[in-house]
Amino acid sequence: MREPAFWYRPRSLPSYALWPLGALYGAITERRMLRKGADAGIPVICVGNYHVGGAGKTPTVLALTRLLRELGETPVVLSRGYGGRLTGPVMVDRTRHTAADIGDEPLMMARDVPVAVARDRLDGVALAKSQGATVILMDDGFQNSRLLKDASLIVIDSERGLGNGQVFPAGPLRAPLKAQLERTDALVLIGDGHAADDVASALARRDKPELRARLKPDAGSLAQLFGKRVLAFAGIGDPERFFRTLRASGIDVARARAFADHHMFSEGEIAALTAEAQREQLTPVTTEKDLARLRGREGVPDGIVPFAVQLEFDEPAKLRQLISDHLYRARERRFSGR
Repeated sequence: MREPAFWYRPRSLPSYALWPLGALYGAITERRMLRKGADAGIPVICVGNYHVGGAGKTPTVLALTRLLRELGETPVVLSRGYGGRLTGPVMVDRTRHTAADIGDEPLMMARDVPVAVARDRLDGVALAKSQGATVILMDDGFQNSRLLKDASLIVIDSERGLGNGQVFPAGPLRAPLKAQLERTDALVLIGDGHAADDVASALARRDKPELRARLKPDAGSLAQLFGKRVLAFAGIGDPERFFRTLRASGIDVARARAFADHHMFSEGEIAALTAEAQREQLTPVTTEKDLARLRGREGVPDGIVPFAVQLEFDEPAKLRQLISDHLYRARERRFSGR
């Protein structure tokens, strides 16, 4: 879906009109969050959002994957496979699956880490453990109580924040903010903005740490685009963030085309984009997540350049200590039977 513009503006007539629906939706979600989830038997780290749409969960999951491996762990990502037709449980196989099968994010992440896709998260846990997982990384699912979480890291784009602070459909929040704050173990703020400083302050009062991070472009991607004018297109939660990242990296964005999150591009749309690029002598460039959706069984359309990024934390030692502490407490709790 494409986010309504009023979500990221001061409260207005549409948000007031939709407030009753938001209150009902929020109450149902908050009640569901209170349920006690099943114990996976191994540590579960959830990477989630307070709101619908993108903020940087996928690069955060991949950064945690690298850290966990440094700590000697064997992480497996657990995903619902949003946008895919398979209900699972199934391990993602990039040689066999497409985004239409298991979703764009699982397909993208499976290049770097084993990914289990399952609509029922308990089935996904069993599959992940059968693959030798010592830690499960939940991609999303913060508001879902089906599975007990040992740590929940919330990702927010520091430039966008949480918009008007209202619950869906009056705003972007998935549940009342207070209920979500109480179940947060750490906040990951991506970028140098200040739109989420109030959230960071609220969590600091609860003794929950703030971790600053930023998206760093891949050197290979920069080399491919150096000195070229580009046509940038993206169907992610916040396409403008992608366009800003390109410009901040010194790339000349001559044209920018935004699509709805998880947009499944048709052959006609791709043909139109590549024709426009050829006509104006531009290089078409998109995100790795979009590329996963473009990757059909015959491969990727010729000429489209993926722009790869990696999340880097300002204080990696602080993140390492945080994750180590949560893993230790998770195992101590299970060992002692608490």
